Amino acid sequence: MNDYTAPDFARTPIDEESAAVLAIGGLELRLIDAADTEARRYWHRATARGFHEGAPDDNELVRRLANTAGDRVTAVLDATAADPLTPVATVRSWPMGLSVPGGGTLPAWAISSVTVSPTHRRRGLARALLTAELRTAHGLGLPLAMLTVSEATIYARYGFGPAAHQASITITTGDARPAPAAPTDMGRLHFVSPESLRHDAPAIFEAARRRGAGDVDRRDSLWDQILGLTTPALAEPSEAAAPTPTTAATPTRQTVRFDDPTGRPKGFAVYSVTLEGDAYPGRLDVVDLVAATDAAYTALWRFLLDLDLIGEVSAPLRSTAEPLVWQLENPRAVRASAERDHLWLRLLDVPAALEHRRYAAPGVFLLDVSDDLGIAGGEFLLTVSPDGAGSAHPLAAAEATPAGAAHLSLSVAALSALYLGGPSAVVLSRAGRVTEHTEDAATQVDAAFRSGQPPHLSTWF
Repeated sequence: MNDYTAPDFARTPIDEESAAVLAIGGLELRLIDAADTEARRYWHRATARGFHEGAPDDNELVRRLANTAGDRVTAVLDATAADPLTPVATVRSWPMGLSVPGGGTLPAWAISSVTVSPTHRRRGLARALLTAELRTAHGLGLPLAMLTVSEATIYARYGFGPAAHQASITITTGDARPAPAAPTDMGRLHFVSPESLRHDAPAIFEAARRRGAGDVDRRDSLWDQILGLTTPALAEPSEAAAPTPTTAATPTRQTVRFDDPTGRPKGFAVYSVTLEGDAYPGRLDVVDLVAATDAAYTALWRFLLDLDLIGEVSAPLRSTAEPLVWQLENPRAVRASAERDHLWLRLLDVPAALEHRRYAAPGVFLLDVSDDLGIAGGEFLLTVSPDGAGSAHPLAAAEATPAGAAHLSLSVAALSALYLGGPSAVVLSRAGRVTEHTEDAATQVDAAFRSGQPPHLSTWF
């Protein structure tokens, strides 16, 4: 769980530097307090418009106000606009735990709901908002910031790097026969009510995300949405939330739990079935599948693929290296599509971030990190012990570099991309994003930073 506590983070004063820049153009950067319900209603309407949604009605606004009551909500206002109460740019943020290699959780500054009105493009609003968020997070002592994005061309200029990717997968059930070498099921599956699973799912999820890196805390409102306990249309949009399909009737969600042989819950699946033209076979849509053990993973997928009257199973937001592919006789039964960057990270405190994760191989690394915003740049020495623990500090002017240290230069965006062990430093070196100053420095970084499973984020935020 996220152990970071900053009770006043939502009221942290507006960044003076960004406020001054916007004021020159006649714009106001304003913090919208949760108690100012009317101003927050205008903020939510602006956010919905920014994501090309319909105007939220009163019931939806009430839900969104409740879901974001504890968030830091920021707006840019233009007093000369025809509608001066509606923001021309928005952002919200909050501290959230991020799973890192080694099973730990690192507190991070989550950034979401980033919009700029088309009437105010190319006036520096996005830069002012994002740099303000980064300086605020740094001032609060958070070691990194993160977001999910709709456009991949925007955020590298602010020091963000794509650290985790995701893919949508589709499985043709008739071709999805288990391979003989697939693990044997151990445990039992139960249909359970969404309310029952609402009690068990968070603990299962926490255990599951400690097995990898890249996932984040899930809010109560997200759990309710996943389990069908609230209407999906009432969910607050994120910077890149997948659009909610509009149908005459939303398919009923089914909830299944896997228990190990001792009766302890170790996994669950939430799914719905859609019939095209009211005829079988149907398509099964996986809303969520979380497994804290390999046995749970295998049993849940076998259950879904063995269901009668289903011709195809579709699952978004899955890992780019699903073990399922290797559990079938015909791996081509699983088709990946829409593979893309998902989680973008931005280091704010390099030593703190590097020390919080674990590493796969020992080594000594001298990292020359450049940062155009002047937040996290410098020379840093990272020493990884044989047990995988890392120790990092800025290299002092008179400090000698240890003999044999792997020395390379890279931007904070490149280091942020490498942080969870997803991309390869060798690939980034060949792409010109990393410069090696000692032989095989990038190879040594890959050996230390790699993680068994690619980092994976299972939700939007």
